Amino acid sequence: MNAPQHFLTLLDLDSDTLRRLIERAIELKGMVQRGEIFEPLKNRTLAMVFEKSSTRTRVSFETGMAQFGGHALFLSPRDTQLGRGEPIEDTARVLSEMVDGVMIRTFEHEKIERFAEYSRVPVINALTDRFHPCQLLADMQTWFELRGDIRGAKVAWIGDGNNMCHSYINAAIRFDFRLDVACPEGYEPDADIVARAGDRVRILHDAAEAARGANLVVTDVWASMGQEEEQARREKAFAPFQVNSALMALADPDALFMHCLPAHREEEVTAEVLEGPQSVVWQEAGNRLHAQKALLEYLMA
Repeated sequence: MNAPQHFLTLLDLDSDTLRRLIERAIELKGMVQRGEIFEPLKNRTLAMVFEKSSTRTRVSFETGMAQFGGHALFLSPRDTQLGRGEPIEDTARVLSEMVDGVMIRTFEHEKIERFAEYSRVPVINALTDRFHPCQLLADMQTWFELRGDIRGAKVAWIGDGNNMCHSYINAAIRFDFRLDVACPEGYEPDADIVARAGDRVRILHDAAEAARGANLVVTDVWASMGQEEEQARREKAFAPFQVNSALMALADPDALFMHCLPAHREEEVTAEVLEGPQSVVWQEAGNRLHAQKALLEYLMA
């Protein structure tokens, strides 16, 4: 039996494959809008392992499998032996005897790597502390729908050098755009991840410099899940990195604004920008469904 194709980071797939996935996501979205029934995953099952909760991730994967004629199993830490101390490799071997794919949303990226190593079926990273590749598929789909290919564009990441930032760095490599990351000192992305991107990525400590002339401005919450105790310290450090109308005015007049949500209005982004004409966050959120369906079809059909 051949080793399964996993999707743990964007770098697991080459540029051409990722572009085809984006094109396919747009096609699948059109089919849903036209009411066409398309069930390539009939009688297939996706196990969804959630160690971190999520609205968008659960709803998009579960809906996607239902629309494809398959079934999604929701497994919280209370529902699996993982929460009772069963070794990850044992859970991986058992689950992959019974299901056709596994989606995992967890904390440590090493955990999903170990799971994938022992799984006989495709494993999808639905978020770890280091990467969030499924969100990037949705973001890229949104850009391609509205602006065409992103190759050569300038993207500004404003905020924390977190898992979303790491995935944007990988996206810069695979989709060939320039990325300026603006973050407070001490909150930079992982140096090894940055180094892989070469001259496509610049790390700055000035939000205005990053935003200047950008075609796309992206941000995320200042304190991610599990960092709530750092909230006050982070609010102080990140205050100069709020995406507001003044910052957006420095970007290209045609620039778009994205945020993976949930957003904290008047913290990392003002309500004026989030609800403004350049914001495409609701289309971006909805595209999680279609981009992930393209991924499920590619990995499991």
